[in-house]
Amino acid sequence: MTATAPVSQPKMSHAQIMQALTGLLMGMFVSILAGTVVSSSLPVIVSDLRGGQTAFTWVVTATLLATTISTPIWGKLADIGNRKLLLQISLAMFVLASAAAGFSQDTSFLITMRVIQGLAGGGMGALSQIVMADILSPRERGKYMGLFGAVMAVGTVGGPLIGGFITDTINWRWNFFVALPFAVIAIWLIQRTLHLPAVAKRKVKIDYLGIMLLSSGVALLLIWMSLGGTQFEWNSTTSYLMAAGSVLLLVLFVVTELKAADPLLNLDLFKNRTFTFAVIASLSVGLSMFGTSVFLSQYMIMARGATATQAGLMTFPMMAGLLVISTVAGALITRYGKWKAFVVVGSVLQVIGLFLLGTIHYDTNFVLVGAYMFILGAGVGLVMQNMVLVVQNSVPVSELGVASSAVNFFRTLGGTAGTAGLGALLAINIPNMIADKQSEIASAMAQLGDKAAAVSAQLSSGSLPNLATLPEPIRVIFESVYGDGVASLFAFAAPLAVITVVAVCLIPNQQLRTQTAVERHADGEGQEAPAAEPEQEPREPQAPQAPKHNNPHAGA
Repeated sequence: MTATAPVSQPKMSHAQIMQALTGLLMGMFVSILAGTVVSSSLPVIVSDLRGGQTAFTWVVTATLLATTISTPIWGKLADIGNRKLLLQISLAMFVLASAAAGFSQDTSFLITMRVIQGLAGGGMGALSQIVMADILSPRERGKYMGLFGAVMAVGTVGGPLIGGFITDTINWRWNFFVALPFAVIAIWLIQRTLHLPAVAKRKVKIDYLGIMLLSSGVALLLIWMSLGGTQFEWNSTTSYLMAAGSVLLLVLFVVTELKAADPLLNLDLFKNRTFTFAVIASLSVGLSMFGTSVFLSQYMIMARGATATQAGLMTFPMMAGLLVISTVAGALITRYGKWKAFVVVGSVLQVIGLFLLGTIHYDTNFVLVGAYMFILGAGVGLVMQNMVLVVQNSVPVSELGVASSAVNFFRTLGGTAGTAGLGALLAINIPNMIADKQSEIASAMAQLGDKAAAVSAQLSSGSLPNLATLPEPIRVIFESVYGDGVASLFAFAAPLAVITVVAVCLIPNQQLRTQTAVERHADGEGQEAPAAEPEQEPREPQAPQAPKHNNPHAGA
């Protein structure tokens, strides 16, 4: 199949790059804000729509599922279609679904709209990275990645605060409308400022069977992990059938991709060491980024008595670590062209941060907790952003979209599976820990007198207790249980994060290219085999002495 061949354009200046990134950054902010602004008000929303715990779980899980499934599909579309148009379509889908969710009259409609949000969110995440590769070379991209980190931090921390304020002062429905004006501005800015060269059309075959098998297999796997232990026992016929069905569908997907003329995911990419180990590292870092952030909020609420809005603010040290360290490292990567030391250090910091968070209790000095979160955020920031960078630097330009989205896909998959798995572990640990403290609870109950019956009824209802309403002797016991319970999750995740350290150490230390994807296209690149991967990336053509290699365009 012939590669695309856009007409070469003059290299963009810093001012032109910043102008082009304006709409992209605004679009990223919209997607993050629309996703996080409802997090602090979801209990109110589900209760108002008369939904139960299952509905609450699916409002969260549906978006993650759809994002995970759609990411590689958007990446494939980016390799064969108009990336700017796809970006605008995904953004429009996202905010229209968000606006429609604001008119929900029941949880079924809300969950449906959250699925559409997830489908579009997968496009925003994958396409933004792909478009970055079009206008920035791997070497110069580092200093601009801090901007994306800043947008992520502001959207992640600011979303719950804005959502809590809107819910308390206006109505929860306005949480879904707040992103609309920003979305209109983002679409307009992308149209005006993002100028990508036209890509030559080529004949392609859409891998519909591959899309269906991947979507079904991943969905079944994540549903099994999300609902196992709550909706059905792990050791049950339902559990075994779902697990076996997921494995069968994913095996059929692999077989289909090996035979497809134009596969959704080119499995030959796994012959590339950089791609393979970046995928493994992304799975692990997804667990650290998504999984821990969910349970850090629960720690703040259940162990330290914070409101949902306060919990978002109290997790700021992690976002600050991610933003500050990744911004500084990005500038240094651009300046010196060296990336591996930063990624290895980041993977080690990730393990240290998780281990330290595994030692916290409900009454641990918050300065220490904040320092531990900062370390973890710094580690995640150094690894997460740079995995996409090194993969885009390594793979053929014709596979740029698929490879970039694959890294995002596996990171989201790791986060979703990690969140579900850690949640199941917490659901098992908490009742056991409460059982171990029955004598303390009985002693505290004896001090309550007439209030004991009401407190006992609340604790035996099966729902999460509202600790703010519990008398102090009982509240302290449950804060201790949830503090230690959440900490045990971090202690469990710490050794798993060693996988990230091993994976990034095994990634070849390639020199970063100084050409954008557009320039690589214009130089005729696109026919390389992804398996061919030198230990050091060849120098650019203008260098006095270019190293020898088999492919004359490999350094382009």
